[in-house]
Amino acid sequence: MAAPLTATQFLAALRAEGLTVVETLGWATHNRNHKGPWGPVHGVMIHHTVTKGTAATVRICRDGYAALPGPLCHGVIAKDGTVHLVGYGRANHAGLGDDDVLRAVIAEEDLPSDNEASTDGNRHFYGFECENLGDGKDPWPDVQLEAIEKAAAALCRHHGWGEDSVIGHLEWQPGKVDPRGFTMSSMRAWIHDLLADDEPPTQPPAPPKPTPPAPAKPRYAPFPGVGWFTVGRKSPIVLAMRKRLIAVGCGRYQSTKNPDVIGSGDKASYEAWQRACGFTGKAAQWPPGRTTWDALKVPNV
Repeated sequence: MAAPLTATQFLAALRAEGLTVVETLGWATHNRNHKGPWGPVHGVMIHHTVTKGTAATVRICRDGYAALPGPLCHGVIAKDGTVHLVGYGRANHAGLGDDDVLRAVIAEEDLPSDNEASTDGNRHFYGFECENLGDGKDPWPDVQLEAIEKAAAALCRHHGWGEDSVIGHLEWQPGKVDPRGFTMSSMRAWIHDLLADDEPPTQPPAPPKPTPPAPAKPRYAPFPGVGWFTVGRKSPIVLAMRKRLIAVGCGRYQSTKNPDVIGSGDKASYEAWQRACGFTGKAAQWPPGRTTWDALKVPNV
């Protein structure tokens, strides 16, 4: 259980995480508090907007519409990773959801299936609407996914929550599908990594502890970062990637020479895979992005 941050604290937490934040006029006092209490807060909820165009998306999320007055969230996360603040306090974003899910969020336990709409989520969750058509084809740029991670991590960091305090709308309210195009389990894993980067507070040296067993090696190779994919890179992962691209029918290789070195065949093959995943234009061009890399399931050799 936690009292909500003040609007000033909320803004500072997002900026401290390195996010670019735009404040719309009057956002800090734009809310639905006259309809019910705001807080205590227990977590962060992620949505997609089913809209196109940042300006129109921000306007809709701030003002709402006749059947659902705004604000429809606290922040809109645009395709370019910018966070537009549109309201603060009680917002029409979560609606009624499953009280068993709320208890699991509070305890930071595995989420049960949402099968009832009995609990007021607008009171208990921070909400971010993310600009996307929600059709499973509209791409999620890496910069936008990273902004979602950082926005959620900023609030978790302030309240002392872990990544299990971050859920998708589809995990809260029966019948909802958002966010669509990435999984909340992968998003929570990325948030976990962000929170794990914190430096521990200064304290006296702890007594030595027994060396724990080495953690199990992940089954699939983690995304190595955009900068890793340079022509001439030699690695067993390159060969593993090549085999997976061929297995999913996207092999565009003309030569078997140096199969563990990144070359033009790898670029052509991976761009074919990104198109197969629904990406187009620049979003389908080399280098690989995290979304398609995770979907390719390259063995962790």
